[in-house]
Amino acid sequence: MKRLPLLRLPAAVLSLALTLAPAAQALTPQQAGELLESFYIDTIPQSVLEQPTIDEMLDTLGDPYTEYFTPQEYQAFLGSMSDTAVVGIGVSYTANEEGLPLIQTVPENSPAAKGGLCPGDVLTAVDGKTLSGMEWSEIALLTKGEEGTTVSITYRRDGKEHTVTLTRALVVFPATTSELIDGHIGYISCTTFGEETAGHVQEALETYGSQADVWIMDLRGNGGGLITAAQDTAGLFTGPGPIAYLRDNSGQYSIYSYRGDYATSAKLIVLVDSHSASASELFASAIRDCGAGIVLGTRTYGKGVAQSVFDQNIFPTYFADGDALKVTSARFFSHNGNTTDQIGVIPDLLLSPEDTADAAYLLSGADPSGDTSGVLRVDLGSGTSWPWYIDLESASSPEYKAAFQALLDSIPDNKNLWLGTGGAAGWQPTSAAEVAGACGLTYNAPYFPDQEESDYSTALSVLKSYDLIRGRTDGLFHPQDSLTRAELCQILAEALNCSVPNNASPFLDVADDAWYAPAVTVMSNMGLVSGTGGGLFRPDDPVDHQQLITILARMIQRMNLSFYEDAKTIPEGVENIVELSRYADWAKSSVWLLGYSQTNLLGGTLNLLWDDVHEIDPTAPAARDQAAWLLYRLLSYTDILPA
Repeated sequence: MKRLPLLRLPAAVLSLALTLAPAAQALTPQQAGELLESFYIDTIPQSVLEQPTIDEMLDTLGDPYTEYFTPQEYQAFLGSMSDTAVVGIGVSYTANEEGLPLIQTVPENSPAAKGGLCPGDVLTAVDGKTLSGMEWSEIALLTKGEEGTTVSITYRRDGKEHTVTLTRALVVFPATTSELIDGHIGYISCTTFGEETAGHVQEALETYGSQADVWIMDLRGNGGGLITAAQDTAGLFTGPGPIAYLRDNSGQYSIYSYRGDYATSAKLIVLVDSHSASASELFASAIRDCGAGIVLGTRTYGKGVAQSVFDQNIFPTYFADGDALKVTSARFFSHNGNTTDQIGVIPDLLLSPEDTADAAYLLSGADPSGDTSGVLRVDLGSGTSWPWYIDLESASSPEYKAAFQALLDSIPDNKNLWLGTGGAAGWQPTSAAEVAGACGLTYNAPYFPDQEESDYSTALSVLKSYDLIRGRTDGLFHPQDSLTRAELCQILAEALNCSVPNNASPFLDVADDAWYAPAVTVMSNMGLVSGTGGGLFRPDDPVDHQQLITILARMIQRMNLSFYEDAKTIPEGVENIVELSRYADWAKSSVWLLGYSQTNLLGGTLNLLWDDVHEIDPTAPAARDQAAWLLYRLLSYTDILPA
């Protein structure tokens, strides 16, 4: 099959469009194959190219982000990234802990507003059909309909269910809205990143900038949009400089940079959830990496790939009918060089959907301006020098008590808290446990009961705070136990937030119904682990030190572009380095990468392992806490974990 010339996206694509021969038909399977071979991020299997239709080609490819649009579907896709008008009940929502729709916004004069629905209500049924376990698309179909028709909505508020009948109407949902709260908090809700987004946010900053000393950017439920829109919007808070990097299928990088100036120097809190994806993750990671603010909520979706849309403007002869093809063409990396693929963005504070907004409000307390009595100061780091202030009287009130307890529970062990002493005396150090006790709350410590048996107790606590490790079924971590191959796969699958794989186990001794089978399979799919020969994996065998180092080195190369590039600089003759003489040849490159490739500020070698390279016994069994510590060390060093 003919292969189009490899091009740098997106600018070069436009010039190519001028060289194509005329055609007078919609996209053909052969043309679709040419585009996929030229621009798809990975090698296209021959089985994809052999399919007779475009739909069958994309089904065989198995990438949910690579899509063919009919002319009608393409117009709907373009419309999804701007202000949207729909006929329905008039609510936007995100998922709560049960997976049910948690109402975020209710436009004024919408059917929902007239029926008394409010943000924070949870939808449980539509026309008597329970929404539990239902896909978002199904829920949307139930609530939408013809203008003037009625629909029965059941919702839960304060533990009680209510049912109301609403009359569907045309409702306009602005993609970005803003308001001022309490006279000093600027609130921006953004449901998609489109061409209008940066302008809307700029307008909000200009409108309320003289009054707002803290901004809340709400990206919950924001599925993404245009990279350039996220870049230009983030730049309003980060100022000039790189926002993200994209790597294409030829290994070339494109840099997305903001060239304007700061639009505000105020503090920023970004709200995210499990439906915040793609451009939303790019925005959130840019804010955190650049020290422009903090991120609150659940771990984000984990879409670390970018798509290029080919349409009539780029390939006029391929898409003469107004159709389009969206192709996964690059992997993107944050300002600090980290992918969000699968792992998503890890918030500074991990909070449930129910508590995220209230926790953000509590952290948005005004600067005490000298009188610190009754104020809790939280220093969250992440590159910011800003302290965050919580008024303890408001936080302990019935309205915010639950969110305050969740907030205290979410603060990792390595963060600093200060209690105001009043007046010029300033602050005295405190802890989340002490504050919870003083406010009559029950503090749920992010600790494993047996973690003090380990030299790496802080690492275990921080990883648990972010729900990256969960221990064994008895609630203990068993830090000194030897680590099995199956357990290591499970630990990494949980930490990386991997989805359940679609394919069967590739190993004869890993049954599909084994508790570790999904983790082993997905780690194999990612190329982090391999078998031991003869189609076997030996899941119960212990992991030795050199195996652990090799697997974690593969992991960090996949997640961080600096390590990906550093791995290309492994010196010739690495197998002859004296300090590595005890290690197997297949492990030496990985040991060098983690033990010798990094340098400190003075140019000296920075060892990322738990001990000096020559002090580690390569073939000794690795302990569970050594694996946890190395995971923590690599995620912290690369800033995948909040600083």
